[in-house]
Amino acid sequence: MHGFAGGPLSPQIQDERMTTKTFTIAIDGPAAAGKGTLSRRIAEQYGFHHLDTGLTYRATAKALLDAGLPLNDEVVAEKIAREVELAGLDRDILSKHEIGEAASKIAVMPTVRRALVEAQRRFAAKTPGTVLDGRDIGTVVCPDAPVKLYVTASAEVRARRRYDEILGKEATADFDAIFEDVKRRDERDMGRADSPLKPADDAHLLDTSEMSIEAAFQAAQSIIDAALSRNA
Repeated sequence: MHGFAGGPLSPQIQDERMTTKTFTIAIDGPAAAGKGTLSRRIAEQYGFHHLDTGLTYRATAKALLDAGLPLNDEVVAEKIAREVELAGLDRDILSKHEIGEAASKIAVMPTVRRALVEAQRRFAAKTPGTVLDGRDIGTVVCPDAPVKLYVTASAEVRARRRYDEILGKEATADFDAIFEDVKRRDERDMGRADSPLKPADDAHLLDTSEMSIEAAFQAAQSIIDAALSRNA
């Protein structure tokens, strides 16, 4: 894994991209580390397709809930997972708490994970390039991606961000409860047997605990530009 010490931005080299093959950027990290915001900005900057892979699990869970189907039947969940349409996943709808809770139950099912990983890999093949963010992109979904970023921050900083986000939408929030939830989610993501959350050996580490989104974006852009030059 590589850290980032800063430095000047490389020149823009989008024009050098080969149009006959894709270029994949894999971004992993724990909840509320800033990887979603960073991924969307990178995709916009380079004109790449973006997929928040966490939404694929949430979309599967929502389909099960909408149909009144059980969340503990792996055969049924796999069938629904294979029918999920990756285009047009609605972040606002899928971000609801109850959908997230349901998604956490099906995300531990190996056959569901395999079905969605297959779909995510098909998405990653889109041209001219793709940005996928999640928990196992650089390690499982796209292990050969030319750019792998692992975006993290301390649990306390991530809990504070989530707390501030909730306060912006609602009247009250309990920081201690959010902090405990963040730690529980980390333990679940990092401790699961199938595709645990961990940085790929060749991932570049971006710790956003004391880094602004602009600084994180500039760091990522330098890494991506260098990789694009090598692949041109």
